Amino acid sequence: MNTTDQTDAQVARSVALAAAVLLRDLCKAGACADVDLGPRGDAEANELILDLLRAARPDDFILSEESADDGLRCAQRRVWVVDPLDGTREFRERRDDWAVHIGLSIDSVPAVGAVALPAAERVFVSDDVPPQWDAAPSHPRMVVSRSRAHPIVNAVATAIGAELIPMGSAGAKAMAVVEGRAEIYLHAGGQYEWDNCAPVAVARAAGLHTSRIDGSDLVYNCRDPLLPDVLICRPEYAERVLAEVAKASA
Repeated sequence: MNTTDQTDAQVARSVALAAAVLLRDLCKAGACADVDLGPRGDAEANELILDLLRAARPDDFILSEESADDGLRCAQRRVWVVDPLDGTREFRERRDDWAVHIGLSIDSVPAVGAVALPAAERVFVSDDVPPQWDAAPSHPRMVVSRSRAHPIVNAVATAIGAELIPMGSAGAKAMAVVEGRAEIYLHAGGQYEWDNCAPVAVARAAGLHTSRIDGSDLVYNCRDPLLPDVLICRPEYAERVLAEVAKASA
């Protein structure tokens, strides 16, 4: 099928899968020295993704972590927001919790997304059939940074009695909630639009709560792409988590 005939979700899926193959092959032992693995992964995946998106959607604009931003996207309705390699540290360490993010913002809303977990050979897309989760546990599982969970995150986890699960990439964390391996992903302290646009699009389509940690909407294609916090969780926990964030932030 010609990619120009595909839906946006199909484009996101195919681009994410192509980048996943490239990165998985590059990550194989002996492909290159560890010190070069991260920069090569970022650069080569970015080049492939840009080429594929431009071929499939020539009239759209792209915001990528690995490309200079000329600001022309800001006046556009349709902007692809991509992170060619989310979790460079984990990729370099040849772990499995790194990801490829292909998101599409339409009128500043995360409308379409694909998150590939190449090491696990998985891809999650906003047109997937919504998952069926088990009953919400009384003590939820919360995915957090491997090394630097924000004090607000730790305070909320303590207040609600959550089990902490350290993990790498933002995409890997968000997909753990989509998959039902955790119930809450709460992040504070710094991210950019490319870190969470695709994960949020997939999570929204799956029926999860998504917002800033003050409960406001996540808005994309802003002139400054800084988007420092995000909450992705089962709807049953959203009200309490937001309340505890407010207490911890006071």
